[in-house]
Amino acid sequence: MKPLLLMSLLLLFASSPRAETYGDRDDVRAFVEEMHDKHGFDAGRLQEFFRRTKPIAAVIKAIMPPKDPAVRSWHNYRGRFVEAKRIAAAELAAAEARFGVPSEIIAAIIGVETIYGRQMGRFGTFAALTTLAFDYPPRAELFRRELEELLLLAREENRSPLAYTGSYAGALGLPQFLPSSRRRFAIDFDDDGRIDLATSAADAIGSVANFMAAHGWEKDGPIAVSVNVAGAGVQALIEEGIAPQRRPWQLEAANVTFAGVGAGDTAIADRPAALIDLITPGAATEYRLGYGNFYAITRYNRSSFYAAAVMDLAAELRASE
Repeated sequence: MKPLLLMSLLLLFASSPRAETYGDRDDVRAFVEEMHDKHGFDAGRLQEFFRRTKPIAAVIKAIMPPKDPAVRSWHNYRGRFVEAKRIAAAELAAAEARFGVPSEIIAAIIGVETIYGRQMGRFGTFAALTTLAFDYPPRAELFRRELEELLLLAREENRSPLAYTGSYAGALGLPQFLPSSRRRFAIDFDDDGRIDLATSAADAIGSVANFMAAHGWEKDGPIAVSVNVAGAGVQALIEEGIAPQRRPWQLEAANVTFAGVGAGDTAIADRPAALIDLITPGAATEYRLGYGNFYAITRYNRSSFYAAAVMDLAAELRASE
């Protein structure tokens, strides 16, 4: 998003007379009517929740992209998360046995998401999602769907939608599931009769493993391998995206050479991969071949930086065993 548009959104948000509560807005009324017609919610009760909800300026500020999108640093990103921690070894082993997702990958995801529960967020989830659904046009459709999912989740759990807290983007608990993922992939892994992603490490661990398995994690499959590349075809391959499409020999045929690690090297599996660039301003770009499991991690957070950080933290956790 261009800086001028970002500034316009901030000014609009700060000066709009609609910034009292959401109860009397036409777009909110339309949403309430849709929830009544589609899911049978009590329109009056929903309207009351919105009357009690004010926009959160900090949410808009937090979700906006950086003013300079070029300032993307893999070194800085990695340094925020890659610190070795251990959690609930028995539950991790049980989840690995059931879902085929390595325990260190599960632990690394929870570590990157919340630093093992230290940073789960304190925003009211209903207010945060309402703010983004109705006052952040670039992603309003996504967050309106998540607001719908939160209301359904609250009804299923017989809780007030105002009772949930989490991140500025509406993510919940140790694994930071959005409400849609919470409804679809969260499980009661400790068999106590309820799903608790905020205080039950077992439920969080089992839910992360279930999510990864559902999104294509291949047991014992490769994740990614570091390579040094050179050749005129590098940029074109980067632009193909992070979904694995080409085998290593096809990358070489596209005029990419693997300096120090050949396409036939045993470290490089002969299966579809994507060329991943991890950029740090002022430093050499790091390249990896990302396989299907690397792509599966990006279904949790659609960022190659995120997947690489999970991979590296998992390696440190495994090495510390």
